[in-house]
Amino acid sequence: MAISVSISHITPITLFYLLLLLLLSSTITTTTTSALNITSILSSFQNLTSFSSLLCSTSVAPDLTRRDPVTLLAVPNSYLSTSPSSDLTRRLPPSSLGDILRYHVLLQYFSWSDLRQIPPSGVLVTTLLQTTGRVHSNFGAVNITRDPLTNSITIQSPAPFSPSNVTVLSLIKTLPYNITILAVDSLLVPYDFNLLASETRPPLGLNITKALIDGHNFNVAASMLAASGVVDEFEADEGGAGITLFVPTDDAFGDLPGNVKLQSLPADKKAVVLKFHVLHSYYPLGSLESIVNPVQPTLATEDNGAGSFTLNISRVNGSVAIDTGIVQASVTQTVFDQNPVAIFGVSKVLLPREIFGKDSAGVTSKPGNAVVGTTVQPPETSPSPENSAVFSGPASHLSSPPGFREEITSKGGRYRKQSCIVTEIMKEKPRRIMAVKFLP
Repeated sequence: MAISVSISHITPITLFYLLLLLLLSSTITTTTTSALNITSILSSFQNLTSFSSLLCSTSVAPDLTRRDPVTLLAVPNSYLSTSPSSDLTRRLPPSSLGDILRYHVLLQYFSWSDLRQIPPSGVLVTTLLQTTGRVHSNFGAVNITRDPLTNSITIQSPAPFSPSNVTVLSLIKTLPYNITILAVDSLLVPYDFNLLASETRPPLGLNITKALIDGHNFNVAASMLAASGVVDEFEADEGGAGITLFVPTDDAFGDLPGNVKLQSLPADKKAVVLKFHVLHSYYPLGSLESIVNPVQPTLATEDNGAGSFTLNISRVNGSVAIDTGIVQASVTQTVFDQNPVAIFGVSKVLLPREIFGKDSAGVTSKPGNAVVGTTVQPPETSPSPENSAVFSGPASHLSSPPGFREEITSKGGRYRKQSCIVTEIMKEKPRRIMAVKFLP
């Protein structure tokens, strides 16, 4: 049965409204995307210029661009210039002051209505400082409480009798479900935070290449880092939140499958692979073992966009496991661990699926060999005469995986199993297969 549908012509006024809606949608999207730079938002508020300058001078600002959603506790100029906030900004080095500012970055979005609904008992929220591994227990989190009588919002450490707390003054800016900026009346100091910890930190500028050579089993990685030039970028990132490097051993490079052409990659992609082995935060081994968020962005994520080139870090059978999506490696040793730099040896080269996944440029295959992840393909062998397939047309060479001969001699499925393998192996060039005849 045929059904006819009448479609009326679009009138000029309807077309005008459609174009207007598209224009508004594009404008909103562009505004939202560009507004996700928190320091750009702060720069439009004259009473937050000092706080914005602190974020930039302590290298916290780059960390914020990679976090979404967040709620930022910003201190206005008038409060930042008075004690106790002014004492902290004057006498603390950038490394310690940076960690205090990270304590002002809540890794959760709170609208103004969300704050008004917080129970009197409060809610516990993780901060950016907690992810660095430089605080004990949950002292990198904050407890947000609301006074039911005055509706005032207070934020402090979850530790009992914490001496430092702040009061929310007002809502500065909100981009729904992404960013909220709140004004607070002072800098918030984490409980049991060692304000002199920076004095025990090694001077910045650790020679990473030398540290790897001294490790005696990382010569290939040291050579690649030095040749690529990315090691200079790594050493520059030692400030602020620090860095954590996962470095494959020499044996790990030797165990790479033959179809993984790491050295043949262009220089820019080789640099991405090396950056894929680095986290832009200092994580001692204990923090890796108890990491809260298993999916971690890498330095390669920063260059290629959120959600790409991430590592999944977890604890498996008592050791730290790292999953790239196609490679599962484990931490085998600690090469160097002193705040703000941690270097760990890993059992395998961490191959990103964005480059070495199936049908990617980083993996090559010979005709007849399927590429699945980084699985080593079996060597090509000629089929035995009694199990040969005869093809009409040009001769073809088949690859026989282990167990092929045993499978075809089993009863009750001889033709089906062998024909499936032939089809899988030859599907890249189906025109070469004209007929199949199994000899007795």
